[in-house]
Amino acid sequence: MSLLEKLEAAQRSQDVLKALGVNAIGATIDVAGSATEGEIAGNRVVLAGTNNYLGLTFDQACVDAAVAAVRSHGTGTTGSRLANGTYACHAALEDELNAFLGARSSIVFTTGYVANVGTISTLAGPGDVIVLDADSHASIYEGAKLSGAEVYRFRHNDPDDLAKRLRRLGERASRTLVIVEGLYSMLGDVSPLKKICEVKDRYGAYLLLDDAHSFGTMGANGRGLAEAQGCEDEVDFITGTFSKSLGSVGGYCASRKHDINPLRAQIRAYMFTASSTPSVIASTRAALQLIGRRPELRTRLWQNAKRVHSALGSLGFTLGADFSPVIATIMDSPQQAASAWQMLLDAGVYVNLVVPPGAPKNLSILRCSLSAAHTPDQINQIISAYALVADQLMDRPKAVAGGSI
Repeated sequence: MSLLEKLEAAQRSQDVLKALGVNAIGATIDVAGSATEGEIAGNRVVLAGTNNYLGLTFDQACVDAAVAAVRSHGTGTTGSRLANGTYACHAALEDELNAFLGARSSIVFTTGYVANVGTISTLAGPGDVIVLDADSHASIYEGAKLSGAEVYRFRHNDPDDLAKRLRRLGERASRTLVIVEGLYSMLGDVSPLKKICEVKDRYGAYLLLDDAHSFGTMGANGRGLAEAQGCEDEVDFITGTFSKSLGSVGGYCASRKHDINPLRAQIRAYMFTASSTPSVIASTRAALQLIGRRPELRTRLWQNAKRVHSALGSLGFTLGADFSPVIATIMDSPQQAASAWQMLLDAGVYVNLVVPPGAPKNLSILRCSLSAAHTPDQINQIISAYALVADQLMDRPKAVAGGSI
């Protein structure tokens, strides 16, 4: 295969969707009127595939903070954190993350992807071992590959399989970094983190938790899955993103147990990329304050998730996991999934279409992500749109969605 022939192969897989009249890859949101409404191809739609879990992208405090920052500090820093790109607001956000998470230290990155790639590839190196959950995010795999460490996978959400692999490593377990996610973004399932912690402690390994989708959505104070499962002090490193619950863009690594500040002069993805713009940092800081002060956002998010999950189950869909803010419906084929995605869009509901090779286990998925900002009427519209799909595309007994419509 020549250098560019692989592009032709990728194009052929996209042409399958185009032949069905579906333009799901990079669908353009022409107007985002609110956290939950937008316009795609001239049609008003309910946005149910944005990871905007707490609906803070249009919160007035966040918008005002961003506007004030861009007026006082300009549109960008034009430099990396180690050059001219560290502003007082970057340091303030790190201090506020430390206070919120109870962390000893934290580092803010330009994106969540960069946070994972940079942190993992620097923490582990040649002679070390990384043992990661098989369903880990692409950024985790990329960081592991760049580290030069030996990399092994354990079965998804299986502490016993993790224990078996750590046991085989013997004394090398003390030089092993275990990596898991909190809430897995494709199927919506949750890590058995407490048991994972017990296993890594038994063998003396270290644990990195990617809390991207559970930060802000889980725990009494919104600190994520470790708080929810009561094992915050057992996790060595936590990475996350600002582009989900915090409604902006960026990422972080934090630790309650270790001083990670020395990593700043070693993480190439931190040293050689421009820092986040002041307006992004300002809106992120405002959102972080709201997560702590408004627990009712999490309550409303989980109420919406439970209602939609229950309704889709009653309609006969095969769902990826127990209810969470991510609800994945597993379709029979990529073609059926693409047709269903278009049908939902025509009914005024935007979700994510995930098909092989980008889907876990080569599944074909309609991925819906709920928000605290979804109104009861919008939840009704989401359920009604899925009911149309169930009636017209699914070769299964028809069911009524338990009075949810």
